[in-house]
Amino acid sequence: MATVDGALSRLRDRADLPAREALPRWVAPLPAWLEDIGLLFAPLVVLTNLAGTAFGFWYYRFQFAGTELAAWPLLPDSPLATLFAALAFGLWYLDRPSEYVAAFAFVGCWKLGLWTPYVLVAFADSFLASTTLPMYVFLLTSHLAMVAQAFVLHRIAAFRVRALVVALAWYGFNDVVDYFLTPFGTPHHTLLPGQTRVGGLDGFTHSSPTHEIAAVGAVVLTLTASVLLFSTRVAKLRSRSKGD
Repeated sequence: MATVDGALSRLRDRADLPAREALPRWVAPLPAWLEDIGLLFAPLVVLTNLAGTAFGFWYYRFQFAGTELAAWPLLPDSPLATLFAALAFGLWYLDRPSEYVAAFAFVGCWKLGLWTPYVLVAFADSFLASTTLPMYVFLLTSHLAMVAQAFVLHRIAAFRVRALVVALAWYGFNDVVDYFLTPFGTPHHTLLPGQTRVGGLDGFTHSSPTHEIAAVGAVVLTLTASVLLFSTRVAKLRSRSKGD
């Protein structure tokens, strides 16, 4: 282990990675070496996220076909989250970091990285009846990996309040349109087992209790994302004040 730590230390120094601030474990749960690997191999992280984005849009192809064009930006939640992650790490790697992109990436990767496993487990019997076991496992593990990368973002972003508010407002609006209001005629969250297509632009069924179970998970995760983001911002400010 000492050899691995030494090699990572040399690579870290050579790559001039941003320092790891003294943050509470509950807002920065990953070990430093794992954060370093994610940053050292940022181009690979970007390519992996772009591949996930492409797969996600392909996965949503049938739901796109049954959804009004105006609602399309609200539909592919996970692909957009991985796209934001790719942009966040890519812009940082190019020395053009964006607080807004990083905030969107954190909320998206936290929220969709946990919401998808949540519904996969909650409706496991229905999912396994409609998809293969390898695909089920892939969806579960790949989304959990999104959560892990969310916790690397504090190394490349200050989590400024304005950016956090904008990102949380967007995802909060998404929750409202997905589960509560229907400006385009039907909710637009990811289609779940039992929510069968009813034809054309009429959308899909959203029967109880599937709809409510999905809604609870989404809203709770948006709220917890806000707690994590603002807590990280406060912890960063405290860490820097102690350093001064």
